[in-house]
Amino acid sequence: MMLEPSIDALQEKINSKYILVTLAARRARQMSETNKVLIENPKSYKYVGMALEEVQADKLFVNKGKK
Repeated sequence: MMLEPSIDALQEKINSKYILVTLAARRARQMSETNKVLIENPKSYKYVGMALEEVQADKLFVNKGKK
């Protein structure tokens, strides 16, 4: 079974697995509360999968603020 999008493709967008997982989990929680998805016709029916698809589509990204 192949997972889409692949972890390799996602790490080209966000190079830290920890940040990627945290971002997807937060976005999944937000989607479960609002039922708003940033992409049309997601392949996944689970919120985490949809969040990862949003990362792949450049709709969801990490804002690197000041330290």
